[in-house]
Amino acid sequence: MTGKDEPRRIVHIDMDAFYASVEQRDNPDLRGKPVAVGGARQRGVVAAASYEARKFGVRSAMPSVTAARRCPDLIFVKPRFEVYRSVSQQIRAIFARYTPIIEPLSLDEAYLDLTGRLPEDGTATAMAAQIRADILAETGLTASAGISYCKFLAKIASDQNKPNGQFVIPPERGADFIAGLPVHKFHGVGPATAAKMRKLGIETGADLRAQSLEFLESRFGKSGSWYYSISRGQDNREVKPDRIRKSIGAETTYFDDLQALADGQAALEPLADKVWRHVERSESQGRTVTLKVKFSDFQQITRALSLTRPVADRNELLTIAQGLLSGVMPDPRGVRLLGITLSGLAQKPEVFLGQLDLFD
Repeated sequence: MTGKDEPRRIVHIDMDAFYASVEQRDNPDLRGKPVAVGGARQRGVVAAASYEARKFGVRSAMPSVTAARRCPDLIFVKPRFEVYRSVSQQIRAIFARYTPIIEPLSLDEAYLDLTGRLPEDGTATAMAAQIRADILAETGLTASAGISYCKFLAKIASDQNKPNGQFVIPPERGADFIAGLPVHKFHGVGPATAAKMRKLGIETGADLRAQSLEFLESRFGKSGSWYYSISRGQDNREVKPDRIRKSIGAETTYFDDLQALADGQAALEPLADKVWRHVERSESQGRTVTLKVKFSDFQQITRALSLTRPVADRNELLTIAQGLLSGVMPDPRGVRLLGITLSGLAQKPEVFLGQLDLFD
């Protein structure tokens, strides 16, 4: 709250199928067709899918072979990250007309704090609609928006009327909205945590709110207090323009344990793709690569390597991770989980300077 009775006005703007929409905008032959941005190679991964492709169940982070199987007419397009970054800068310049308090999450989404910046008799809903109209007029792309009094609900709201829509969750509806929300739709609750919650009989926000703080902390550690708060519609996190992630990671648990080093090294490829995709989207760089390995007996180990300079590209990230794995596999127990994390993150100097220009 900004005052005794005044709620904050937080907006989450999320571009619709950003990478794929840029490709369809720039190539009329792709419009109305199922498009996947990413590699069509055997171990390629979909970075983004158009809404036409999503109708067939194609999703980001899906192996390309699976995507092609689900949608035989799928058109694969090579990513053009330099173009996506340029469009992202256009969009952030639009945001800056309305507020300097902008927290980019990636190239295609950001939080905006409009508290105290609305015109007389104006609303955050109307301003969000105007921002979306500006984006469409100046970039030819659509965006969706979520409007609420906190970041957690604003992000959830932006998914409600996608694509090219917006949704409002006012303070008086916050707790009730969360009560009816399935826990797997909570931002920050992944498949493993959702499965653990289901085993505990926690299916919805209402089920989560029924648990005591002690119960949640005993089952979920530090995250327990967060779940306790958001189940009550409480999220006091500020929108921070200087937000920089400390690390970017990805991991996968395998149905069948990995036994051979070659199988483990091949399994690291889609993880490196996913991590590097987030590196590109967040316009950051890092110099420490950490490999996470969990064996079939659930013993977990990590191995790390720090460079004196930032990791150059996806191939170097993968090579380092595969090298770290070679010191661990083969192991008679077999490997049930692998993960790659890039840390020591900082924004690229040229990107940081560009953002200073935007917000002056």
